[in-house]
Amino acid sequence: MITLIVNGRSVRVDDDPATPLLYVLRGTLALNGAKFGCGLGQCGACTVIADGEAIFSCITPISALAGKQITTLEGLGTRERPSVVQRAFIAEQAAQCGYCIPGMILRAQALLDRNPAPSDQEIRAALAPHLCRCGTHMRILRAVKRASQELRT
Repeated sequence: MITLIVNGRSVRVDDDPATPLLYVLRGTLALNGAKFGCGLGQCGACTVIADGEAIFSCITPISALAGKQITTLEGLGTRERPSVVQRAFIAEQAAQCGYCIPGMILRAQALLDRNPAPSDQEIRAALAPHLCRCGTHMRILRAVKRASQELRT
C-alpha cells in the first residue's frame, strides 16, 4: 500500500509501486483531468503538480510520490468555482480540442505559484514541454498573462 495525497485528500492505493501515477489517477481514483497522450513524457497531456513542480504523470511511478502533495485539474477548482487560471483559460478561449489544456493549466499554475509575474519568455519556457496541434498558442499565452495579472490584483 502506498499513501498518496491527491487534491488535499490522503488516499491509500494498492497498485504496484512501479505503476505510473496517470494510471492510478484515471483508473483507481477516477480522476480523468490528466490525459493519456504519448505515454513517454513528451507531450504534456498528463501533467499534474507534485509538491509544487509540474510533472509528467505517465512516467512517474507512484512509489516516487508517497507523501507528496499531488494536484490534478480536479483539485484546482470546480465547474461552479473555477480557479483563477481556469477562468483565464475560459475567458481567453484558450482551448480548441481541449486535450492538452488540463496539462497546460497545471503547468501554468505551477509557474504562477513560483513566479506570479512571469515574463513572456518565462511563460513560453514553462509551457515548452507541451504539444498542441490546435493553434491556440497565442490565446494560451494571453490566458497565463491574464491569470498572472488577476493573481497580483
